[in-house]
Amino acid sequence: MDNVAGRVAFVTGAASGIGLGMTRAFLNAGMKVMLADIEQKALDRTMATLRQALPSNRSDDVASVVVDVAERHSVFQAANATLETFGKIHAVCNNAGVTSGGHIEDCTEGDWKWVIGVNFLGVIHGCQAFIPHIKRQGEGGHIVNTSSMAGVLGGMPDWAPYNSTKYSVVGLTEVIRQEGREGGYGASVLCPGGVATNIFDAPRNRGDQYGPQQSTVARDVSADDIRKGLNPDIVGRLVLEAVLADRLFIFTDPRLKGRVERRHEKMMLDFEWAANSKALTESGAPGASKKS
Repeated sequence: MDNVAGRVAFVTGAASGIGLGMTRAFLNAGMKVMLADIEQKALDRTMATLRQALPSNRSDDVASVVVDVAERHSVFQAANATLETFGKIHAVCNNAGVTSGGHIEDCTEGDWKWVIGVNFLGVIHGCQAFIPHIKRQGEGGHIVNTSSMAGVLGGMPDWAPYNSTKYSVVGLTEVIRQEGREGGYGASVLCPGGVATNIFDAPRNRGDQYGPQQSTVARDVSADDIRKGLNPDIVGRLVLEAVLADRLFIFTDPRLKGRVERRHEKMMLDFEWAANSKALTESGAPGASKKS
């Protein structure tokens, strides 16, 4: 999208953190925004604050809907509410996210189902609910899926459910971006570093069907570290800039470039090892080094 004024955005996890940062950036750019979140009270507080900051003639440019992104029907109902309210949809930000930590053997079935449901299935549900409408409109559009630097860096101990879903979001977004070439829409994956959000407070909304939360903070990162992170409003402005520039990856911390490079260097070394392995060279497999 090269012009967002008057366009409509849908943002999950919009009552706080990165979702709220995106919402503010979109509103400041002249967009209309449907805020989606699992907490009604948080939505109400945020809506009151946003409407107070908007000119009186734009008070109808924001609306809200309660949604549990892990439930497909809930997201589709939210999509219908968005279209009923604003008539169209152009930007979809599948941003809601949670985390649960612990050693792989300590993560319960409920931990996995909760994190996968919100972080990955929630993204799938948002894409399936809105992309057909974007294609039908024929006015262009953009999907922003929130992953994490955990989705592009090497494995982080004690973060198995979180890491796994964030890698999945990266792969899914790359597929969607290719499909969007024919569908008339773009796609980006947001990979934040440390951002000041409430993600470690997410278990307060964990459904009873997932069982009790065993661990919320994984090794090497604390809730206090997160609170000292980048201002979410800066991330929101960055996302808007990336959408306008049609970037695939949106990175919030350029300092982490070296860690990504080192991860790929390890990959290249393992390609080289495979090319010289006995199994491939002795069988003359494609790509194997030739015997001397």
